[in-house]
This record gives sequence, C-alpha cells and structure tokens, in this order.
Amino acid sequence: MGHALSVVDGVLNLSSFFTVTMGIIVLFVGRRINRSSKLLQEFSIPEPVTGGLLFSIIFSLLFLFMDIEIKFDLTARDILLVYFFTTIGINASFRDLLRGGKPLLILLFITIAYMIIQNLTGMSVAHLFSLDPAVGLLGGSISLIGGHGTAIAWSPRIAQEYGIHNAMEIAIASATFGLILASLMGGPIAKYLITRNNLKAEKTIEAVSEKQEKVASKGINSFEFLDAIFAIHICIIFGSILNEVISEMGLKLPLFVTCLFAGIVITNSLPKKKRPITETHWPTGSPAISLIADIALGTFLAMSLMSMQLWTLVDLAGPIFAILAAQFIIAILVNLFIVFPAMGRNYNAAVVCAGFGGISLGATPTAMANMSAVSQKYGYSKQAFIIVPLVCAFFIDLVNAMMIPFFLNHFA
Repeated sequence: MGHALSVVDGVLNLSSFFTVTMGIIVLFVGRRINRSSKLLQEFSIPEPVTGGLLFSIIFSLLFLFMDIEIKFDLTARDILLVYFFTTIGINASFRDLLRGGKPLLILLFITIAYMIIQNLTGMSVAHLFSLDPAVGLLGGSISLIGGHGTAIAWSPRIAQEYGIHNAMEIAIASATFGLILASLMGGPIAKYLITRNNLKAEKTIEAVSEKQEKVASKGINSFEFLDAIFAIHICIIFGSILNEVISEMGLKLPLFVTCLFAGIVITNSLPKKKRPITETHWPTGSPAISLIADIALGTFLAMSLMSMQLWTLVDLAGPIFAILAAQFIIAILVNLFIVFPAMGRNYNAAVVCAGFGGISLGATPTAMANMSAVSQKYGYSKQAFIIVPLVCAFFIDLVNAMMIPFFLNHFA
C-alpha cells in the first residue's frame, strides 16, 4: 500500500487503498440513510449520491472550521469507471441495438441538439455578466455533458488561448454542481412521469428482470466471478490499444469509451460456444457481470461525490449559479416536453428521461445511477439501459470532441 496516509503542508493525503475503503463506507452510509428516509426512497435518489454529498459536506466543514484538508488518490475510481462501461459493452448485442435502432437515433438527435442549446445558453448568461464567451462554454457542454474528464482536458487550452486564468476552477465548479443537480433531477422527473401517466414496466421486461434475479439468487462461485473479470480485462486490453491508435490519429477519447466499444465488438464477434481456456460461454448478461457493474458504478459515484472540494467554489458562486440555474431549467423542459414525447410516452421513455436527466448536467455514470434507482423501484427497462449508455457514453464524446473546438473557433 506504500504510504497509505501522509500529511504534507497541512494536507491529509489518502492513498488509493484508503480512498476505495472510504468509498465503500460512503456507500453503506448512503444505503442506511436512504432506507431510513421515505422521501429519498420516494424520489429514487441513488445511494452513492446520498452518502457522497453528506461526506463532501463533512470534509468541507473540517476544512473551513478546523483547517483540515483531505485529498484523495482517485486512481482506483477511474479504473472502476472503465470496468463499469466495459460491462455495458459486454452486455450489448447487435440484436438489441437493431431492436432499439429508431429510439437510439431519436435520442442521439435530441441530445446533439440539446448540446448546441446548452452551449448557447452558457454563452448567453456569461454575456449578461460581461464575461468572455469561453466562460459560458466552460459552463456548457465542456463541463456538463462532458463531465469532469472533459472539463479537465479542455481547461488548460482555454486558460492559455483566451486568458481565462481560472478556467480550471470554473470548469470543475460547473461540473461539480452540475453533477449534484443531475443526481437529484433524474429520479423526481421519472416519478412525476410514471405517476402522472400511470406507467408500468412491460411484462416481458419484468419477466426478464425476475429471471435474472432468480439466477443471481443462486449465488456466484469464484470461477464465475473470475471468468467475468477475465472477460472485462480482455476488452480493456483491446480498448486500450484502440485508444492509443485513435490518439495517434489526433482524436482524444476517454479510455472508458474505447473499452465500451471494444466490449461491444468482441461480444458480438465471438462464436456462440465455450471458450477453450475457461470452458465457459462469454459472460454476456451473467450475474457475475451484473454484480461487478453494480459494485463499480456505486463505488465510482460515491468516490466522485465524497472527494468534491466544495469550499473552492464559493468565490465563483454568482455567475456559475446563474449559468447552472438556466441550464437546469432548460434541461427539465427538454426532458418533459421533448425527450418523453419523442421516446413514446411509455415506461421506457420515463426511464430514459431519468438517464437524460443524469447526462444533461452530470455524467454518464450519473445517468446510469439514476436509471438504476428508478428501475429498482418501478421495474427494469431493457431499452433504456441499451440506448442511453450508447448515446451518452459513446456518441456524445465523439460529437463533443468536434463541437467544442467549433464553438471556440466561431463564438469565443
């Protein structure tokens, strides 16, 4: 573990090992609080969000009143993100993609149009505060649709080329508050749509979910778990190679995107027979893959939220809150009046709206957590869990990589 705990210049640094341990504690605390609160259950607030926000507030109070700053090594968190999206790729079949082809294209079109609106909104509010348009873009698709990764990637360039020296702080603040709003928005929107329209999960989908639960209840042995880990590692190796190739071509994509794609390609390329080394079938839809996905997603989100340094955002609160308030209102209106009708006004559409609420101001893991929380309460939506990750985790990053320089070159 090396130096698990160290104090440097008054800062308590937690190693990756301790950070993961703290993330597990945060998850359990979040679950305990959610089980004790009917309000949190009613609005399907994800457990890692409840625990993560609580601990980030506690750590902020420690800094403000006792001058104790805690910094986390988040290397393991980023690995968990790669694990999670690789499981999404392993569980995706071309048959399912074709089956959800039209809804996928509709959601993709809406999301791209929304990204344009998001950037125009950010720049418009920045103009009201007499700020550079690039500041508005930092409060647009760079930090909101893009999340912390995109924010961190683009901030140095904007700081250098546009003279915005606090570009990193603005982007991180926007991504952080956006993540909070996204985490709190998805569940209530889905609840409103489901109750108002008296929606229910399709019987066939419920039957599939019940069947998976029965299989999972039988337990997972060590070799089934290792088999799933082995499959994930194979996909990550190919995804890493693909990421290097794409990077050499001048296109920067997060590692989890190429690993997701590698998972999809490998899953749909392998023959339907047992592999000679493990003597098992490829673990698509297996209880072990589902277990790993749940662990990776929950722990990632808990670690992301608990590590937020809320005290760094105070000085930037005015303009950032104004931009985010406008973005929040527009996201809700787009969800209710465009996404829900366009996706069919049914139960699947409501779960998609929970996911869109997560991605519109947060990040793809937030979207998945929102949909998971809604599905646990109201029923599973296979269509939503197929199209939302593909649109949000794969296509959006490609589009954003082209849209950000376009807006910077033409509007900033």
